[in-house]
Amino acid sequence: MPNQIDVDFGENGLVPAVAQDADSKDVLMLAYVSPEALEATLETGYAHYYSRSREELWKKGGSSGHLQEVQEVRVDCDADTLLYLVDQEGGACHTGHRSCFYRTVDGENVGETVFDPDDVYE
Repeated sequence: MPNQIDVDFGENGLVPAVAQDADSKDVLMLAYVSPEALEATLETGYAHYYSRSREELWKKGGSSGHLQEVQEVRVDCDADTLLYLVDQEGGACHTGHRSCFYRTVDGENVGETVFDPDDVYE
């Protein structure tokens, strides 16, 4: 059995985590993960992150119901970035889009809207 990788959480105790659709391979979002968030993700099978603005652990979809069921967690070569391969329920972005990467740098909307945020975040 392989040895578990020691993730390098650095000085601030956080690493970036990219959430990618396990089937389509679409990149859905980027968020930050603390050791506690990673532990909660591995224990529950659902993506947990650390909110830098709220300074708290959060379960993705906890208020919207748009959960991310984690199929696999990968670690990059430097052990300082994570990749969550997920099955996304609903949209990953709080704006109502399937992915947070829904527009080009020129401002063109190229993403799919999958829910109305006014209905979800009343």
